[in-house]
Amino acid sequence: MTSWLSRLLSGINRLWVGGVLFLSPIGLAHAQYAIFDIPSLRADEALILFAKQADITLLFPFDEAETFTTQSLTGEFTHREALELLLKDSTLIVVQDESGKLSVQVAPSDTAELVDGNDDGSNDESAYNSTVEQIAVVGSRSLPRTVTSSPIPIDVINTEQLSQQGETDVLGMLSNLVPSLNVNDQSINDAASLVRPANLRGMASDHTLILVNGKRRHRSAAITFLGGGLSDGAQGPDVSVLPASAIRQVEVLRDGAAAQYGSDAIAGVINFVLKEDSSGGRVSVRGGSFFQGDGEDFQVQANVGVPLGSQGFVNASAEFRQRDATNRAVQRADAQMLRDAGNGFVADPAQYWGTLDVDDDVKFSINAGANINDDLQWYSFSNVARRKIEGGFYFRHPHLRRGVFAAPNGGQGQSQLLVGDLDGLNQGIECPTILINDNNVLDEPGYLLIANNTTAIGQNCFAFNEILPGGFSPRFGGRVEDAAFNMGIKGFFADDWAYDLSVSLGYSGIDYLISNTVNPSLGPDSPTEFAPGGARQIERTISFDITKFMDGIMDEPIHIAAGLEWRKESYHQKAGEESSYQAGFLALEPDSGLSQGFSVGSNGFPGYTPQSAGYWSRSNMAVYFDVETYLNDSYLMGAALRYEHFNDFGATFEGKVTGRYELSDLVSLRSSISTGFKAPTVGQSNVINVTTAFSERGLEDQATLPPTNPISIQVGATPLRPEESVNKSLGLVYYWHDGLFVTLDYFHITLKDRISTTSAIQLSQDDIRSLTRVGVPLSEIFESVKFFTNDFDTTTQGIDVVINYEFTSGRVQNSFSGSLNWTQTEVDRVTLYPRINALGGLEPVSNLTPARIHMLEDNLPDFRAVFALNQSFNDFDFLWRLRYFSGFYEDHLDASAGLDIEASAETVFDVELSYRFNENWRMTIGAQNFFDNRPSENPFSDLAGARYPPTSPLGMNGGYYYAQMSYSFN
Repeated sequence: MTSWLSRLLSGINRLWVGGVLFLSPIGLAHAQYAIFDIPSLRADEALILFAKQADITLLFPFDEAETFTTQSLTGEFTHREALELLLKDSTLIVVQDESGKLSVQVAPSDTAELVDGNDDGSNDESAYNSTVEQIAVVGSRSLPRTVTSSPIPIDVINTEQLSQQGETDVLGMLSNLVPSLNVNDQSINDAASLVRPANLRGMASDHTLILVNGKRRHRSAAITFLGGGLSDGAQGPDVSVLPASAIRQVEVLRDGAAAQYGSDAIAGVINFVLKEDSSGGRVSVRGGSFFQGDGEDFQVQANVGVPLGSQGFVNASAEFRQRDATNRAVQRADAQMLRDAGNGFVADPAQYWGTLDVDDDVKFSINAGANINDDLQWYSFSNVARRKIEGGFYFRHPHLRRGVFAAPNGGQGQSQLLVGDLDGLNQGIECPTILINDNNVLDEPGYLLIANNTTAIGQNCFAFNEILPGGFSPRFGGRVEDAAFNMGIKGFFADDWAYDLSVSLGYSGIDYLISNTVNPSLGPDSPTEFAPGGARQIERTISFDITKFMDGIMDEPIHIAAGLEWRKESYHQKAGEESSYQAGFLALEPDSGLSQGFSVGSNGFPGYTPQSAGYWSRSNMAVYFDVETYLNDSYLMGAALRYEHFNDFGATFEGKVTGRYELSDLVSLRSSISTGFKAPTVGQSNVINVTTAFSERGLEDQATLPPTNPISIQVGATPLRPEESVNKSLGLVYYWHDGLFVTLDYFHITLKDRISTTSAIQLSQDDIRSLTRVGVPLSEIFESVKFFTNDFDTTTQGIDVVINYEFTSGRVQNSFSGSLNWTQTEVDRVTLYPRINALGGLEPVSNLTPARIHMLEDNLPDFRAVFALNQSFNDFDFLWRLRYFSGFYEDHLDASAGLDIEASAETVFDVELSYRFNENWRMTIGAQNFFDNRPSENPFSDLAGARYPPTSPLGMNGGYYYAQMSYSFN
């Protein structure tokens, strides 16, 4: 041990540490009753359990509470009575201020009596602000634990930290606060544009389990067919539907937890804890815009708490948001060539890159609970949300987009205009062959002939250039709806066993919309707006949990938990309107059976056909057992086992062991090892989708198929299996004084049989004809297919460092936090399939391209850091935050076409100033990305018009400023 550390250890006195459990605000002056069942425990654990069972916030000296054991407590008491009995004959006293708020302090003398009032000001809440530790219930079914006392790494983010953001949705807020959580803007990425995927610890978005009030949250109906490589094919929950005003705190468990919570908890768990205030509330109005003058947003938030009877509460929140789109595009080279050649119908820029337009984003949330009698408590929480989102798609070149403007086969490599013969092939008037000789077909003599509708040829021969002379860029979006309802009862039975019985119902629905496009096969009669179908995800859950402290087995009580869970999840793919998938006469002539080469379906996102629509479901049962105890004063040990059976692929058995050892009063070690799994979703196993994406051959339609589809099987697909993981972590906690602590955690995740979509696989004409027969809307221009598969293994490792330090300089209160994350992923194995090569022989080939593997390994920055300083001076509050992202790799447009971008590291600086006019009114102004930093320029911007790499963690929009006025009331 170094000399400075020895001097530090010998010189540190026991200092105040605040323990706080944010379960409900305390502050009502009248006596409050609660049902308690607290065994004789070390005082810090007993007070945490007291706060949990009383549903209050309690401040107490953590270090002093670790030095003695409390009395046991069973029955119904007021909060004061319960604390008085727990702390009888100890050195701690209970202090109650004028508003009724309770706290625990060290007795200033030999007395240990209950003290009222605030005569010396020693219990002023401000005295505790710098020593408060937040406590999380996630990660352990035993007592809630602080960030430093937990045997596994946990971040706890309170509502004030969430509110200090330029972001307006919860997912964006978290990405600014948790370095290992990455969220990118999804400008042109299909369903991922509607529900943004989030990546924790380098894993896909559905590798993180989402809880609300400790209950599993249902997943979204959106499957990210284009998920930027890492999240391709993922189906995770939609966190953005939760109103930020309803959230009291967010608990981020950065560790595998499938043995405790079931499927998906591989990268970790995020638990959103809702407010439980029974009085008071807050209303706020905010607006903002990007420095460039676009992306204006407006948001109204409201939260209110009211009593429910004498021992209950109802807390309601509502939120409304509007956000305009941004555009960070430059003109595409091919579009500019058209304009230079005299085609003034081409827009400048021809397509958009930026944040999508959000319209009528409305969210509601209610959280309620009440004591029914001495042994029974009722609770319920629910939310409803809906929004409409719209963005852009790729530009359709008026000379080159096959199946719309260009014939499938031009003459000797020369582009040929696609002309529809309205009276049928080989009948009546023949249409001329029009070769495209330059960059403006509009002045070709052949085109002028068919464009003249006063002639017989003009009336019979049709090209889409007549109604879309400058090409077009479809507008894609959808209506997103989400709802959840949870209700349960909890209490005690049979020798003080605590139980929790709950039922949950979750719903997510998406109705896709596409406009400014056509169904080419319908010719001049095609609509320009389509409803191409939608998807629904419904989940039902029933869970029963029991817990108890068992005495007499060991020196310390053993906490035992067990439970049962039944869950059913259903996925429904809804057919689109007929015009969105209909094969018109220009694609297939009923009489002759001939095709004129026009593509089928709404271009960009063909509608789901009745054949591809369907309803699929799966149920599973789980049983778990959890135990945790202190082996001695310094060593905390825990273990969990979970057995889960799914009716479609069988059973899994997972386990976890955790431990925490106190080396000294300042330093602790913690570690865990666990197995985990992620079950394939019902949607992944059954969905059929067609979208337009870039490939090495250019813009093409790609089908995503279930692994049971005959075409998928033909190119190597097998039924999906669960992913299996092994998580290991080792951490160090250094806890000094006055809120100064440092945690350092190393993690190592091996993940076998990862579920994702393959890279695009080129199809033969036989494959295309087979797809058409099974109902996929295709014509001869269809070229490639993707399918869901367990195709590769990865190893992810990293280090998380968290620093918190609170101090006073003069009259300024300071709170500094730093979070650093290093994460590295390597693809260890890919499945090889036999393919016929150019010489006619077989060779093993991966379904993942090298660029796709590179994206999995390097698309997220290896290193991220966030440093923040909060300062308070009189009625002013300041926030200074620095965010750093190391360089990253992007396979531009996910094309696997050699469009490799190695982007540089970036730094972002955020500032915020708040002023409190009085106890009710508060004004906030701020800027996110204050210096308007932009990502590295895209070297391939002339190809599709993206000025910056679309997957940049910095985003494409630059600086953003905002202002907010809020009113709080009691």
